[in-house]
Amino acid sequence: MKNSMHTFVVLAYKESKYLESCIKSVLNQKYKSNIVIATSTPNKYINKLAKKYKLDIIVNDNPIGIGGDFDFAISCAKTKLVTIAHQDDIYDYEYSYEVVEKYKQNKNSIIIFPDYYEIKNDSNEYTNVNLKIKRILLFPLRFNILNGRKFWKRRVLSLGCCICCPSVTFVRNKVSLPLFNYNFKCDIDWHAWETLSKKDGKFSFINKCLMGHRVHEESTTTEIINDNIRTKEDLEMFKRFWPNFIAKFINKFYVKSEKNNNINNK
Repeated sequence: MKNSMHTFVVLAYKESKYLESCIKSVLNQKYKSNIVIATSTPNKYINKLAKKYKLDIIVNDNPIGIGGDFDFAISCAKTKLVTIAHQDDIYDYEYSYEVVEKYKQNKNSIIIFPDYYEIKNDSNEYTNVNLKIKRILLFPLRFNILNGRKFWKRRVLSLGCCICCPSVTFVRNKVSLPLFNYNFKCDIDWHAWETLSKKDGKFSFINKCLMGHRVHEESTTTEIINDNIRTKEDLEMFKRFWPNFIAKFINKFYVKSEKNNNINNK
């Protein structure tokens, strides 16, 4: 859309059976955003869906891991606001509308993000232990008087990654690339939020569930947890907020939250 302030960059990888559902959700928005597909794995399946929905594909010819894919996706947008739409996830009808309205009210935002629900076995799960904990951690960011202060932005991140990566919209002129850590495999988003928390500007939180994050056996997060990579990266992140002995203590308890990524865990 010519006058749109917002772009969904659908990040497509290989042949996800959920990609079409994601595309449909970003097309079916109250606020009409620009939409493109970004991929480092071009193939007939992605081409077919792009043609079906009349979307442009931008190919990353120099992929450098997940972090590189995320940075590339942000670079594909020409609008003030950009959301990296993960191919397995769903964006509710009012997602982009609420994000744009929030930006208009808070133009010194760095990132804007709503609450979210989890999709497990094709069922929407609006509350579980993991989601409750994240909502408690995010509580200070509900208040405009707090969500622009570096102290509070860092406090909400100090006990874990409570910001859901696919829910985030970036304010393009407030984000310098590269942003994501190319050496990380799981906590690339937590690392990014920690980096941005040092900058002037707001972490604008919308206290509404406006997107669904899918948890399934083939997801990258599930695979990484099974390989025990996340535990090592979590400890590295905790050390950015706490002395080593406290970071190690917190990490022991944080490991338990990983169990919630099991699709059979209710």
